[in-house]
Amino acid sequence: MALEIIDFIIIISFFIVSLAIGLLVAKKSSKDSSSFFLSGRNMPWWLLGVSMVATTFAADTPNLVAGLVRTDGVAGNWVWWAYLLTGMLTVFFYARLWRRSGITTDLEFYELRYSGKSAAFLRGFRAIYLGVVFNIIIMATVCLAAIKIGHVMFGFSAGTTLAYACAVTLIYSLIGGLKGVLITDFVQFFIAMVGSIWATWYILDMPEINGMANLITHPNVQDKLNLLPDFSNTDLLMGIFIIPIAVQWWSTWYPGAEPGGGGYIAQRMLAAKDEKNATWAVLFFNLAHYALRPWPWIIIGLASLIIYPNLESLATAFPNLDPSFIKDDLSYPAMLTFLPAGLLGLVVTSLVAAFMSTISTHLNWGSSYVVNDFYARFVNQDATETQKVIIGRVSMVAMMAVAAALSFVLEEAKFAFDLIIQIGAGSGLLFILRWFWYRINPWSEITAMVVSFTVAVLFFLNSSEDLGMQHELFGVLIGWEMICINVLVTSIAWLAATFLTEKSDQNTIDNFHAAIFGTESKFHNFPVKILGFLMGVMGVYSLLFSIGKFLYNDIAMGWSLMGLFVICVFGLISLRKKLF
Repeated sequence: MALEIIDFIIIISFFIVSLAIGLLVAKKSSKDSSSFFLSGRNMPWWLLGVSMVATTFAADTPNLVAGLVRTDGVAGNWVWWAYLLTGMLTVFFYARLWRRSGITTDLEFYELRYSGKSAAFLRGFRAIYLGVVFNIIIMATVCLAAIKIGHVMFGFSAGTTLAYACAVTLIYSLIGGLKGVLITDFVQFFIAMVGSIWATWYILDMPEINGMANLITHPNVQDKLNLLPDFSNTDLLMGIFIIPIAVQWWSTWYPGAEPGGGGYIAQRMLAAKDEKNATWAVLFFNLAHYALRPWPWIIIGLASLIIYPNLESLATAFPNLDPSFIKDDLSYPAMLTFLPAGLLGLVVTSLVAAFMSTISTHLNWGSSYVVNDFYARFVNQDATETQKVIIGRVSMVAMMAVAAALSFVLEEAKFAFDLIIQIGAGSGLLFILRWFWYRINPWSEITAMVVSFTVAVLFFLNSSEDLGMQHELFGVLIGWEMICINVLVTSIAWLAATFLTEKSDQNTIDNFHAAIFGTESKFHNFPVKILGFLMGVMGVYSLLFSIGKFLYNDIAMGWSLMGLFVICVFGLISLRKKLF
């Protein structure tokens, strides 16, 4: 497939705009580390909210969703739809608290909330563990998606794809800081949305698909349309619905959906003008992320079942692609090869935008940990602001290089998603409770981190064919069973550590309470917040499924769900003074 001149004009124009934004804000962003990592703490909710959505619109996200649809149907998306509950928990209980804390990164929380050397160790260790190791794994999955897209759509080698994609992203991330990332995210989000919706419209109009009505009645697609899984298939039901809804959302840590907030979501809350802007930003993110954005990817995933009904047909269509890359998540870029000139350029630009928004955020967020929570805290406490910015930029280059190299080892986005879920299993409840239960201490968190990681490694070894240990340790375990076991073991371990070790000194706890809650009770307005949480969850799910029902031509149910969404909106508006 060849790009036409119009396609190159669109793509190159986008690169120029992205670099120009970085250059325009470079001077202010380089002033000090607060400007570089938090944009001076004066960002509005709409810019922060769109940036959150753009960041989670990674190049691998459409691939992941299309792959889920092909394997488990539309209902397979409950493995990530369930995290709406986590997001709404952040909106109504934690967004204000994060902004009120006044810290630079969420890891700085550890020495605000806890006392002693164990708190300092926890902050420094997690700066490397999350900011470097975890961060690199996530960026590698995004690079993997870029490799697949580059090969399928242009015939690029993996090295060529990454050289182009990473270079531009790295340049504007290095010079523009968080403000450059936020502004480019805003541009990238709208390009990505227009590109994905227009591509979906075109694909539906292809003779092989012949419109939405024909798509939903096609034999290859009919059994994939249900919004809820088959309740007679116990393993599938448990894996993609029951466990995510009942266990996973509150018990597992995943970037962008951390229980209680954290990571780059916390970074954006901390960069907000005030508590109200922080709250509105996260609310908009959850609405757009879960309700407005998924359906174009879902429809293309369904359409791919007609063009490429199985992996063999994908392998036949792309004979020169490494067989290890022939997975269901390849279907999304494969479908984009049918797009015409002009639209192809826009869609390619949207995918480049998705890649750049995610990578730039992870580079800035990860380097903020390296600088604020490791270098300036433990290596050079007298570091000047200029030195901090330089170290941040050096760490960005190093993380980008390692992530690009790691992407050659990964095979499928879903594998990395499952691995990260396993490693973070069991620690979620701790992150939810630590703001309110003062018995929790650094050893609670250290125990959760060590035990969860150890169990995840043991499960990985148990299921590894390459190491010749397949099922020798624990027998055959499926994904949801491993998550439940890890959650149970890790939760018991950190709860035991909580009661067997001393809590932080009372002076630290009193100072934390005064900084976060002032003279109010920790549980001030909790009943209203719970009501807001329930209405928020119900409203977003109603909108998500209303759109689906309209697409399925179930008009009556579509309007019924839309009515429920409107009721929830008016309910939140009526409580806005107490909630926002």
